[in-house]
Amino acid sequence: MADSDNSTEKRLRYGWPVWFAEDFSDVLSQGQMVDIASDGASFTCYADKCPCEGQHITARFSVPRYGTENSFDLENFVRSGNVQSVGEAAPFVKTIELAFSEPLPFKPGEIDDTEALQVEETVIPKNAPETIIAKSVETKTIVQTEAEAMADAEQLLIEESTGKALTADNT
Repeated sequence: MADSDNSTEKRLRYGWPVWFAEDFSDVLSQGQMVDIASDGASFTCYADKCPCEGQHITARFSVPRYGTENSFDLENFVRSGNVQSVGEAAPFVKTIELAFSEPLPFKPGEIDDTEALQVEETVIPKNAPETIIAKSVETKTIVQTEAEAMADAEQLLIEESTGKALTADNT
């Protein structure tokens, strides 16, 4: 984000949680990652929890690292940096552009298989080997677990911002 030589780096788009605060000893606010490169990230957050342009914040987030056969591991990172811009994403939601003080040790958007983040039905041939079936189910379960965690986190954000618990009657 900050360096012109990194301006052509591909960015990895994904929607997993990001936690941030001016100082990690403060109360953490939650946002949702939009995309990431080695030198910065873009995420959304509620306007009332939004940092200001130029503010120094610290963020905690996970980034997928891909392996063989569409598998991936999540690597957790904590990065400090400066808020480069704050934009309007939707009513009550802002988009934050954060430039990291220290780059990630890899370029997340330049991984061969970025399609593994897409949640789609996987068609497995009836006579597929057990290892392929197990890997496919395992990957799908991980993605579903992350999606459930995001839904839970979003519900907590809504409850926190409105002061009301969400139930089936008022969702």
